Amino acid sequence: MENSFGKRLLSTIGAGVVGSALTLGVVANTDLLNAQSKTETPSSVLSSQGKTSNTNVVNTAVTKNTSLSDMVENTSKAIVGITNYQEQGNRFAGGSSISEYGTGSGVVFKIDDKTAYIVTNNHVIEGAAKIEVTTSKGEKAEGELVGSDALTDLAVVKIDKKYVDTYLEFGNSDQVRAGDSVIAIGNPLSLDFSGTVTRGIISAPARSIDVNTSAGAWKMDVIQTDAAINPGNSGGALINEDGEVIGINSLKIAESGVEGIGFAIPSNDVVPLVEQIMKSGKIERPYMGIGLADLSNVPYMYVQHLPKEVEGGVMVTSVDPNSAAAKAGLKEQDVITSINGTNIENAMDLRKVLYSDLKIGDKAKLTIYRDNQKQTVELTLTSNADLK
Repeated sequence: MENSFGKRLLSTIGAGVVGSALTLGVVANTDLLNAQSKTETPSSVLSSQGKTSNTNVVNTAVTKNTSLSDMVENTSKAIVGITNYQEQGNRFAGGSSISEYGTGSGVVFKIDDKTAYIVTNNHVIEGAAKIEVTTSKGEKAEGELVGSDALTDLAVVKIDKKYVDTYLEFGNSDQVRAGDSVIAIGNPLSLDFSGTVTRGIISAPARSIDVNTSAGAWKMDVIQTDAAINPGNSGGALINEDGEVIGINSLKIAESGVEGIGFAIPSNDVVPLVEQIMKSGKIERPYMGIGLADLSNVPYMYVQHLPKEVEGGVMVTSVDPNSAAAKAGLKEQDVITSINGTNIENAMDLRKVLYSDLKIGDKAKLTIYRDNQKQTVELTLTSNADLK
C-alpha cells in the first residue's frame, strides 16, 4: 500500500506515470544521436534458433532478387494483427465483462517445433485480460504473453505454430542510411485495414525522443521514417528492400500540421531485449527501490527551504522497505541531485544513468538534500528480477 506522503504528493502533482494506452505520448525532442557501430547482424542471434524444415523464412536469400510486390507478398505473411481485450466493469459486483480495448500489429520472428513467437509493442498488449492474434489469412488464435517491458515498449506473444508458417529475420539497423527505401506493414486504425503497406524512406537513422510510458518518462532511441505509421501500425515491421526487419514501428508525432514523422525501434536494440524477454519474461535492470517525482513538479511547500543552488533533481516519494534504498537510509522527501557525480535534473535522467551506465551489483553514490542539508548516501544496486 502506498504511503500517505506519496499519495498526497502524487495527487497534488497529478499523474506522474502515464497509464496504458494504444499510442505512446511523444515529447517533440529529436536530438540526433551517433549510432554505435556493431559488427554482428542481429538476425544471426534469433534466426539461428528454432528453425524447422517446414518453415518458410522470408529473408535476404528469398527476396533480394524478387520484385517489390513479391517481397511485400512474402513478408506480409509474417505480419499479424493483435487485439487487446480488457476487463470492463466491476467483477466483484458480478458485472464485469471482457471487451475489445484496441488493436495493433505484430511480427512473427521465430517458429520452433510447437510455437510461433511474435514481437510487438508493450503498449499494444498492456493491461490485456485476453490477447487475440489474427493471421494474414484471417485466422484467429489465442495469444499468450511471454513477457514485456514498458520502458522499451516491447513485448513477446506466442501462439500455436499451426497458425503461421512464415517468420521474418532481423536486419542490421546500424547499416541503414538516410534515404534508404523502407516498407511499413501493419494494421492501421483497425483490423479492417489489416496488411496495409506504406512506402517511404529513412528520414534519419538515429534519433532520441522523449516518451511517456506506463513505467515513467524515458528517452528512446529510434529510426525516423516518413512511411505512414498510424494507430494500429504499432508493433508492425519496418522492412528494408531485402525483406529484413530493421525496426519495430512504435509511434509517431501526431500534432496539427505535422506529417510524415514516424518512429521505429531499431532492430539492433530489439534483438537483445527480445532475447531477455524470451528468457525471463522481463528486462532485468538495477533496482534502487524508490518512487520519484521531478523536483519541478513538486509543490512549493515541499521545496521552499532547499538551498538556491538546487535547481533540479528528484524527490523521493516512497521507499520500498526491503530495498537497497531503505538499507542505505533513504527517506521520503529526500531530494537526489546526482549519482556517482552525474547531475540529475529529473526522473528520466535518473533512469538513464541507472539503466544505461550502471549494472546490478554496482555501488551508487547519491548526493541528496535532507532537511536542506547536503549529504551523501551510498547503496549497492540489486535486481528488479528479485521483486515478487
